Amino acid sequence: MAGPYETMGVSPQATQEEIRKAYLRLAKKNHPDLHPGDKGAEARFKEITSANEIIGDKAKRVRFDSGEIDASGAERQRQPDREFYRQHADAGSAFRYDRGLDGGDAMDDDFFAELFGTRGAPRSPRGSNVSYTFSVAFIEAINGARKRVVMADGKALDIVIPAGLQDGQTLRLRGEGRPGNAGGKPGDALLEIHIAPHLSFQRDGNNIRSKLALTLGEALAGTRLPVETVSGTVQLTIPKGSNSGSILRLRGKGVPAASGHGDHLVELRIVLPPDAGAALLRCVTEWEAGHPYNPRETEGRAP
Repeated sequence: MAGPYETMGVSPQATQEEIRKAYLRLAKKNHPDLHPGDKGAEARFKEITSANEIIGDKAKRVRFDSGEIDASGAERQRQPDREFYRQHADAGSAFRYDRGLDGGDAMDDDFFAELFGTRGAPRSPRGSNVSYTFSVAFIEAINGARKRVVMADGKALDIVIPAGLQDGQTLRLRGEGRPGNAGGKPGDALLEIHIAPHLSFQRDGNNIRSKLALTLGEALAGTRLPVETVSGTVQLTIPKGSNSGSILRLRGKGVPAASGHGDHLVELRIVLPPDAGAALLRCVTEWEAGHPYNPRETEGRAP
């Protein structure tokens, strides 16, 4: 039969704190509540507990080391040279060995609090988490949504999509994982969210970007045009003489955020007609002949 030091996996020179930590580690690993029906784990747990009752208690450890008790805690025949210890161990409280907090016969609430991370009796093992991947529409991720979806394993989940959700973000649905053993709490469902791309919108931090096509006449004369945003259609004023690449800002029409909504940035693009014809070419050519300019001289400058 292995001695208490061998059972606990510590040396005879180990401190009481080292013994305490070894016991917590081994007891948690072999506790019967974590291995229901495993007789081997139950036997190992009893051996570990028995060993800790000897060397986890400072006073008993001294008696075991001095040969007064055996590994089971039973008294051995007293030897004359052990009488000094007995006199002090049986003396008044001022001389008795201090048990302190290094162990003892009783496994109280503080032990279970440290062993299982809670106060009171050990909890039944919690169920494991399950992971899913799930796609949502771009607008749902920006504005938030409530959805009921059926996952690949057939499980139906009610999901709250928070406004401003980022691509790849993980949502935790508590209690929607696998059931626990022996009445333990179920685990959680972890949903990694992927956002489907949008045909018109791109996210840039808390801003939304899109492009707006203009005719040559609209860009020259200026106008008001409807523009789609993530929160609906708004009217955008196009300044007279607008150029391709100019960006107009719709404040507060971007991604909802704790610090305030982002903006919607609209990039203007002048699009020539597919069948401009000779008339438009002649008109523009004649105008440029009387009003020469070089757009490449200003390329790269701020508008």
